[in-house]
Amino acid sequence: MTDSIIFTPITIGNVSFKNRILRSSVGGRMANYDGTVTDVWKNFEKKFAEGDVAGIISTTFHVNQDRVSPLQYPSIAAQKFVPYLRKYIGEIKSVGNCRYIVQIGDPGYTTYTSLFPEEQDAKTSSSGFDLGFGYNNTRRKMSVAEVERSIRDFADAAARVVETGADGVEITATKGYLIHQFLNPGINGRKDEWGGNPDNRFRFLGHVVNAVRDRIGRNFLFGIRLSAADLNYRPLPLALLRWPSPLSSRERWLGNDEQQMLDYAQRLRELSIDYLHVVAGYGFPNPRDVPGPFPFDEIKMFFNSTRHLSLKAAVRSTAFNTLPAPFGRWLLNLGWHKEQGINLDAAETFKDVVGLPVIANGGFQERTFIEGALESNRCDMVSMARALIANPDLLATFRAGRNLPDNMCTHCNKCVGRTAVSPLGCYNRDRFPSRKAMQDQIMEWNRPDPAFGVSKPPASGSPQ
Repeated sequence: MTDSIIFTPITIGNVSFKNRILRSSVGGRMANYDGTVTDVWKNFEKKFAEGDVAGIISTTFHVNQDRVSPLQYPSIAAQKFVPYLRKYIGEIKSVGNCRYIVQIGDPGYTTYTSLFPEEQDAKTSSSGFDLGFGYNNTRRKMSVAEVERSIRDFADAAARVVETGADGVEITATKGYLIHQFLNPGINGRKDEWGGNPDNRFRFLGHVVNAVRDRIGRNFLFGIRLSAADLNYRPLPLALLRWPSPLSSRERWLGNDEQQMLDYAQRLRELSIDYLHVVAGYGFPNPRDVPGPFPFDEIKMFFNSTRHLSLKAAVRSTAFNTLPAPFGRWLLNLGWHKEQGINLDAAETFKDVVGLPVIANGGFQERTFIEGALESNRCDMVSMARALIANPDLLATFRAGRNLPDNMCTHCNKCVGRTAVSPLGCYNRDRFPSRKAMQDQIMEWNRPDPAFGVSKPPASGSPQ
């Protein structure tokens, strides 16, 4: 079905894409401990290029040298990272004319892990408490000098992205990361020029976008991953961990609604970005970012791995281990459900109102559903990760005219819950004939290059 709209090329900015499917941002421990990328990372990304996706949006590369988290995730916070990225991104792009977009961000107080507890891992828009995210006991307000330094970090990182030979840069203003922490009134309680009203809460992102565009030029592809609405109250069990006071204002309880985010998106268009990557919700994971069940057992595994970092982390881990598993799964799954194209309505609204090309994300997998979204002009491209991890040859399935792969992704979110603690791959045992088969596939996803350029070492006695 090469006549399907899925395989119709599209140009955004100055970059042409051969079809309408992107591999979306997905994390994994495939870099060195200092954040330099490896051949394992390169081979993981190449799997998707070999599967014929039009482009890959990277995991979020760190822009701050002091917050490299989770450990073994890639960084672009210094010049030393550029040669490795240039080498490997070139190899990825050489497969089937696959475009590569580097997503950059700073986790701020939601920093997941650290070798040792660090004060800078608590820095954010304003002070407060959040049991669900980050490991520091409390989050701490950044000084104006630190805010200005962070803006320069983003600009410097974007300039390095250009040097890597990537096709574009995407800034994450979602995931509960630092920019989102400034945008969200439930987190940003500042009273200076960086908070207190919608204009001031947008100021940080606006300054970042201006600084980045100044450094990368007008012709380099530049997108923003934006939450269509914060939905701070969803899901309620996790929201209560973040908003302990029921007396909080309505704005702080709800966060930015869609109308406010549309206003921000229109401002971004005026600042000359090229596209929007639309999701919804605050923090990661959340039920609008990764629709499906809450990965209770996998998140417990992660909390156990970080319990040594603070009292809060220890209490959180203890709570997860104390809860009877059936009750814990039921409680934490309130508000979570599987829904294909869960953010498609929001993507359509942003496309219509803002007038920028829009990439939709959230639970896509079915060919006819994707075709319907594209044909009705509800979005311009679709991004996915879990469905492609389960079936990297998904586009071959679509080309053959089939609606779904035989062994489709169940969106169980086990891979999502393990990204910071395990090799990345599919962990749904039901999709494999045996646990060994599942383990073998996970290891295949995380394979290094052969040591000697071939599949076996030289014969005994041969020159080394």
